[in-house]
Amino acid sequence: MATTEIEIRVSALESEIATLKEKLAKIEKPPTVWWQKISGTFADDADYEEAMRLGREYRLAQKDEK
Repeated sequence: MATTEIEIRVSALESEIATLKEKLAKIEKPPTVWWQKISGTFADDADYEEAMRLGREYRLAQKDEK
């Protein structure tokens, strides 16, 4: 294969890669759902743990009443 032919093919590939990079840059990333944004916010929070315990206790009491 001649050097000029390789240079032409490489140039075409570089152009195609540039086009693909532009297209990828324009693609919007899906928005983060609300719970993923706050995930971990209450790690090691005693008040949060207490609230979860009370909520669980309440739900179990409601289940027992049925």
